[in-house]
Formats: sequence, structure tokens, C-alpha cells
Amino acid sequence: MVDTSRSCLALDRKYYMKIWIDADACPKIVKEVIFKASFRLRIPVCLVANSYMAVPQGGLVSSIQVDKGADVADFYIVENVTEGELVITADIPLASLVVEKGAIAINPRGEPYTEENISERLSMRDFMQGLRDSGVDTGGPAPFGPKDKEHFANSLNRILTQMMK
Repeated sequence: MVDTSRSCLALDRKYYMKIWIDADACPKIVKEVIFKASFRLRIPVCLVANSYMAVPQGGLVSSIQVDKGADVADFYIVENVTEGELVITADIPLASLVVEKGAIAINPRGEPYTEENISERLSMRDFMQGLRDSGVDTGGPAPFGPKDKEHFANSLNRILTQMMK
């Protein structure tokens, strides 16, 4: 595992909460919203990715570059996230493991993953994968637009406000 920038784990000693980003597929605009919230509220952020990720200066945002391979970044996040921290991911199996650990997970569109909805989301994901594997074109998610950014920002602010209480 290659550590780039400042270490995500070194921030643990100074802060009581952290935001983790499953960064390889996270839209740039979502990362920018998170960075702004991080600097405003003084909450550290850790990007975890298989490739290099540039991070803004200021000491609150760090990155970890993990080895290439399926789910390597996911395993790193699950191993290091703690109860009460926030994870941003579109990866439903990762979100399930995060919720299981008592952390909070939302997707880049601001939709929360919870104990109540994660089983249904996993079932739907598996069903759609089965259709794709059998040759059915299921399309993909709608393009990420301004409304999605707004919804994510509102959801992030609401969650961070609750976490800081």
C-alpha cells in the first residue's frame, strides 16, 4: 500500500470524526462540496483510491493510494472506519459493511444507506447484475447534474450537523 500526501490515520489522534471518500468513482463536484464542508467545519477527510488523488492544501484533506485490484480501496475503508464516521460511496456492498460497523454511509447523490434499506439495495444491485450478465442492457444511472449536487450538499450538511451534536 502506498501512502500519498498526509496519512489519513495520523489525523485520528486529533479529531473525533472523519469523512472517508471511496474516491476512484466519486464525482469531482462531490469531492469539492466535501472539501468546502471540511474546511468550514474543521472535519478531516480521507480519500481512498487505487490511483493518485490530488488534495487541497490546508492539512484537513489527505489521501491513501492503495494497490490496484477489485475492492482494495473498499477493504481499506472498512478496516479503518470507526463507528460514527461518515463514508461517501456508490458501492453498495461497501456501504453495507460500513453500516454494519456503525458508521454512516451516503452515496454521491446524497441518499443514505441505512440498516433499513441496505438489504433491499443489495438485492436490487444483484438482480440488475444478473440481468446484465445475461445480456440485458439495463442502462446506467442518469448523468450527475446540478440538482444532484444540491441534493448531496443538503444531505451532507444535514448529516454533519447531526453528527456534531
